[in-house]
Amino acid sequence: MMCGAPSATKPATAETQAIADQVKAQLEHRENKKYTTFKAVEFRSQVVAGRNYFIKVQVDDDEFVHIRVFESLPHENMPLTLSNYQTHKARHDELAYF
Repeated sequence: MMCGAPSATKPATAETQAIADQVKAQLEHRENKKYTTFKAVEFRSQVVAGRNYFIKVQVDDDEFVHIRVFESLPHENMPLTLSNYQTHKARHDELAYF
């Protein structure tokens, strides 16, 4: 992976789901709603001064949310942060940089 360039889109893993789960409450707070379904479907990552994860999350049968999560460098010992998100996405919507 080239530093700074997002990776290719890959199927979500257990690690991806764990990352999404850690920022779910942040998204629920910002959107002022609770998600009973929160399933990571696919992801991309980007090496920066830490790492950005772009994750497509299924929140209903036909509704998806794209989230960007920032993971700081290990020595900074900071929690994962929901940097940005996009709602009202569909399964076929490309997981692009935002």
